[in-house]
Amino acid sequence: MRSKIIFPLALVMGIITTILFFSYIKPFHSEEVIQQKTIEVVKAKERIAENQIISSDLLEVVTVTEENIHPQAVRSIADVEGKYTDGVIEQGEILIAPRFKDQQEEKVYVSRKVKDGYRAVSVEANIVETVTNLMEPGDYVDVAVTFVKGDKVETEKIFSGVLVLAVGRKMDAPVNDESTYTEYNAVTLELKPNEAVKLINAHEKGNIHFTLHPSTIPPGEEE
Repeated sequence: MRSKIIFPLALVMGIITTILFFSYIKPFHSEEVIQQKTIEVVKAKERIAENQIISSDLLEVVTVTEENIHPQAVRSIADVEGKYTDGVIEQGEILIAPRFKDQQEEKVYVSRKVKDGYRAVSVEANIVETVTNLMEPGDYVDVAVTFVKGDKVETEKIFSGVLVLAVGRKMDAPVNDESTYTEYNAVTLELKPNEAVKLINAHEKGNIHFTLHPSTIPPGEEE
């Protein structure tokens, strides 16, 4: 009689123990599943140099486990395509968003504003010579030099329709009429190498003056 009671009791205890065991390990099992979750990230197919513009052929999307992946890892090639690197990226490296700069940020590098085959060259210029500091980056100007020849003062135009890259250290045109006015005493122009030499010689020979083109007429179309 006693054995008949003990057996069912043991069976019930066994079932209860089993239920409690699986209830105990379930959170650990769920955590393990979460830790193995995969995500897509972007990595470099080859070594990418510092300050290099990013194109899609340099990158590939790979699937990795989410564990230990940087929270700012790049998830899409489109997020960095057309941007610049701020340092060397090694082949196989997972891309991190803060390591890239967009084209607007890159305007601080005047070298990237110079077209192929041209040079950036700066000359000193006072407030009168620069049209009372009204010239802005992106404007086009004619360049003239005034010099003394014997007992006469002569003025000669040496360039037409030259692009202004910067005024002082300012390399962007004002975004609106409320932009802060900044005085400057130097102008940086975009010229071909031989023209840059000519400008430097003219600056040593006399005083450089600029005449400002109208913004509504493309360079070369004025009479």
